[in-house]
Amino acid sequence: MTSERDTGLSYEVFSRADWAALRRNTPLTLTEDDLATLRGLNEPITLEEVAEVILPLTRLLNLHITAVQQLVRVTDSFLGRPSSPAPFVIGVAGSVAAGKSTIARVLREVLSRWVEHRKVELLTTDGFLHPNAVLQERGLMQRKGFPGSYDLPRLVRFLTDVKAGRDAIAPVYSHLSYDIVPGEEKVYAHPDVLIVEGINVLQPAPNSAERGARTVVSDFFDFSIFIDADEDDLERWYVGRFLTLRDTAFQRPESYFHRFASFSEAEARAMASKIWAEINYVNLKQNIESTRDRATVVLRKGSTHAVQQVWMRRALPPVPPSP
Repeated sequence: MTSERDTGLSYEVFSRADWAALRRNTPLTLTEDDLATLRGLNEPITLEEVAEVILPLTRLLNLHITAVQQLVRVTDSFLGRPSSPAPFVIGVAGSVAAGKSTIARVLREVLSRWVEHRKVELLTTDGFLHPNAVLQERGLMQRKGFPGSYDLPRLVRFLTDVKAGRDAIAPVYSHLSYDIVPGEEKVYAHPDVLIVEGINVLQPAPNSAERGARTVVSDFFDFSIFIDADEDDLERWYVGRFLTLRDTAFQRPESYFHRFASFSEAEARAMASKIWAEINYVNLKQNIESTRDRATVVLRKGSTHAVQQVWMRRALPPVPPSP
């Protein structure tokens, strides 16, 4: 089945079974022990899902990576210079609680086992949030995670360095302190593939239809993935994760959310629902949901967190105007 859109693009929609058949002979090299280290909090994924969803996706990605590298070699040959393909950059977007982190980590692990691209790095855009002190000064703490809460120029410079083959330096974020870690950085040195994961990585530039629009993160992507699910499921998963954190990370005195550790289950549920309604849901509707149609592939999840459908975008020929 194909879903037409006004953008001149369409998505070919695959059932999980039909998508799984596209794996062909791609081997499953992950074990259950490997997968246990990659799962996020309340983000279940099974080896069966890796085999049926992730392996066909990595096969498609491998074909894209090979094609891009070949194009670079052809261009360099034309210019009479040594060939040096730039890193292939993949964006992974979607709502809070959609399971982006687990998908991105599993994708990195599986892609790194292809001989053509052993060095696969993962960047989460949390490190490019403005420090809490800056957000407080600008009155943006209640809009943390919205597009305006990120240091976009710094993230664009990072991706420019990656694509140019230079060492790229990223700040480090702590989910425990809920803030940038002062003085900590990570160096990304010439990866074959870079996966960039974040809720707003597919955001277009404001007034992007106008000439002179600014450079944005998605301009650096060679391929992009959106993790999609129903709003009710996303809220339920968020509340479930909040309850788990109340019993684990929030118990640590140094946790930014330690004040919630003593909440009863009813109080914790009410607080999580409030945060969802006032912050995450607003961000989803205002900023995230509309970027889904910019993705190359959409992984559509069902209520159990398992991917049920895969949508693959393809370009359509221009439609001639009506006489």
